[in-house]
Amino acid sequence: MIKKVNKSDVRLGMYIHEIRGDWMAHPFWRKSFLLDQQKDLDKLNSSGIKEIWIDTSKGLDVEVKASAAEAPPLSPIESAPVKKTVTPVSLEKEMEIAKKLHGKTKEAVVSMFSDVRMGKAVELEEATSMVDEIHQSMERNRNAMISLIRLKSADEYTYLHSVAVCVLMIAVGKQLGLTEEELRLAGIAGLLHDIGKMAIPSEVLDKPGKLTDEEFAIVKSHPRRGWEILKSCHNVYDTSSDVCLHHHERVDGKGYPEKISGDALTLFARMGAVCDVYDAISSDRCYKKAWPPAELIQKMASWREGHFDERVFQAFVKSIGIYPNSSLVKLKSGRLGVVLEQSKKSLTTPIVKVFFSTRANAYVPMEIIDLAKGTDSIEKLEDPLQWNFDINKIQGI
Repeated sequence: MIKKVNKSDVRLGMYIHEIRGDWMAHPFWRKSFLLDQQKDLDKLNSSGIKEIWIDTSKGLDVEVKASAAEAPPLSPIESAPVKKTVTPVSLEKEMEIAKKLHGKTKEAVVSMFSDVRMGKAVELEEATSMVDEIHQSMERNRNAMISLIRLKSADEYTYLHSVAVCVLMIAVGKQLGLTEEELRLAGIAGLLHDIGKMAIPSEVLDKPGKLTDEEFAIVKSHPRRGWEILKSCHNVYDTSSDVCLHHHERVDGKGYPEKISGDALTLFARMGAVCDVYDAISSDRCYKKAWPPAELIQKMASWREGHFDERVFQAFVKSIGIYPNSSLVKLKSGRLGVVLEQSKKSLTTPIVKVFFSTRANAYVPMEIIDLAKGTDSIEKLEDPLQWNFDINKIQGI
């Protein structure tokens, strides 16, 4: 039976069915779990959580007290998710929320993937909660989460790559006109697409040098290993298994592991292929440095025939821009700027933060310029490494 209980009545051995309230506000990344650790009970007691629901069929009930009042079972209407009304906010305001969400989601993915490495099942309900929070953030201002996806070090790549592909899948799905439920499925598929890497030995997965043919074959087994992991889980979505197995396929049939092509690839698999490649190559790895986002877009455009689905690739570019967030650009005025947001008017006129004059070879007062207003325009891309700029600091990340 599902029942509402007071926080003071919660005890070890109870099965927490749901913690009502903002996912970001409570100390647990799971929304349902067996409360069997004293440290978790201590966290719950010290938190601001007020509404807790337990499942007495999976754990202990409230100890009998004269004043205890049992809450009625949840009705289908009460237990159904409620669609939130989203009000757009500024990039600056959403960035603070998105940074916390990004960090908490990383912790959750590390925990979830570690469980898989130890042979435990994936907690799909928790993955859904994370994806819903990411989607809500992107509804308020999609630029915040998209700007954060490049923040990853080589040693945490696998986990934050999964978060990044989740964000990109939602962004592309939105551009393609997917429904709310389809966007959720796309995000979950992105979050879980590389879970098969947990079955790959770390000495191979994290090897800093060139892989041998044998080692490369082991790495290439991760889509099928991931598919096997997800298929063993209860209530796994077909879209998640599909993207996990097919995100390295190509529309010309030259991908792996099944070498399927064209219409045999689902829309979600084709989306996963584009999002996976973009984030993988635009990230620092243990064996290579990242490519600048805008340079990578140009390179992917040259690969797209045969590699990517044309419709999906076009939607991808529209969703992140020709000059993606964090790109360093030189304006015709001679100033350098970092792309902060994409313009709703044109792919070539993003909103940039200017901070340096190449003519004076000196920093200038920072100023945010909407290039759609025509006061300046982009002349060319610049490599931040050649200038030795800290792009994250300039962006305020």
